[in-house]
Amino acid sequence: MQKIWTILRSEFWRRVRTTGFILSTLLAPVGFVAIMVAPSLLAAWAAGGGGSDAPTVVVADETDRLLPVLKKRAGADYQLEARPAGTPTDSLRSAVLDGEYDALLMLPQALLNGQGEARYYSTESTGFTDRFALGDLVEETVREVRLDQRGTPTEVRAIMEANVPVQMRRLTAEGAQGGGAILTALGFGLGFLTYFMVFIYGQFVMQGVIEEKATRVVEVVVSSVRPFQLLLGKVLGIGAMALVQVVLWSAFVLAGLAFAAPLTALFLDPADLDLPQGAEPEKMMEAAGVTLPTVPLELVVWFVLFFLGGYLLYSSLFAAAGSAVEQQQDAQSLVFPITIPLLIPIVFAQFVIESPGSALAVGLSQVPFFSPILMPVRIAAGAASFSEIALAFTLLVASFLAMIWVSARIYRTGILMYGKKAGFAELWRWVRR
Repeated sequence: MQKIWTILRSEFWRRVRTTGFILSTLLAPVGFVAIMVAPSLLAAWAAGGGGSDAPTVVVADETDRLLPVLKKRAGADYQLEARPAGTPTDSLRSAVLDGEYDALLMLPQALLNGQGEARYYSTESTGFTDRFALGDLVEETVREVRLDQRGTPTEVRAIMEANVPVQMRRLTAEGAQGGGAILTALGFGLGFLTYFMVFIYGQFVMQGVIEEKATRVVEVVVSSVRPFQLLLGKVLGIGAMALVQVVLWSAFVLAGLAFAAPLTALFLDPADLDLPQGAEPEKMMEAAGVTLPTVPLELVVWFVLFFLGGYLLYSSLFAAAGSAVEQQQDAQSLVFPITIPLLIPIVFAQFVIESPGSALAVGLSQVPFFSPILMPVRIAAGAASFSEIALAFTLLVASFLAMIWVSARIYRTGILMYGKKAGFAELWRWVRR
């Protein structure tokens, strides 16, 4: 144990003192926040006039009733112009191609009878957001005009346009809790973080083994320690570095949730929520139907445990792959089978989010190679019982012990093997020695 601890400490301190580790630890949360916030800021900037001008759209309104209502609803988002009298449709299309207009909107007479369809022509592909926004705008306009035609009372229109908020609550022994969707998204984020960290740090382990083998340093080291001790110390040392980084990032996330309410309130208008100006952020969030959950301590604890288990399981395999080759590029054929079990739970993550309590989700989350990614999702959704979590973690630990034994047998032969690229059949013979 003393030798393992010495190797662990050496691997840990040699890496955490590097500038790359410090910068990645500090800048990764900043980059994540920037990725999440940048689209909203760009959208607000564009809406405030910082983006391109509103497109000029010529409207061929065969009903002679839709365009005035459409202009009122569109506001400054579109510059709507009526079709010049007597201008055929082909000429309008040519005008769009020549750049006189940005787009052409066709509104046939059949729209007022609940038939037909509006058509929008432009020289540029329309983004998903603009496509849905324009579709909703035309749909609301046609609905309003059709209701006017039939003399629909104002009270009936108010009922039709009223929004009915539905707040989702999850019942627990402590009572009803909100923010289930946010917790589920957090669980998915933790699972994806596990995938990312396990893959990156597994590569660190493999690269370290290859470098030591290429420089013949390992030949000196194994004269003092057993290959198993060297392998375990290296895996645990780099794992300790990864744990430090994960703990610091988790602290950043918890701190971000603490300030999420006032930051979210900046994007809300009290007038739209029937609240006075200067209303407290908590009141605005409650009126908007947004509930920020309290992150359960058990979710944090189990995430750390499953992350460590997943890292130890996969890093032992990466170390075995590194010991069997002499150069980084030679390891790709051995790394591919290791990454496949990492990708499978990412593929099934959406299904587990939608049905966390289904038999398939339960079964997948029990597989040791999948549980580090899928089990945090089910825990965050409140769909995993303690017995299921404990069983999955037990299987994960048992799988790590089995894999570290197999990897150590490959490692003890591979680190001293030169001039030969080992295949899977050769690795199996090393295990059986």
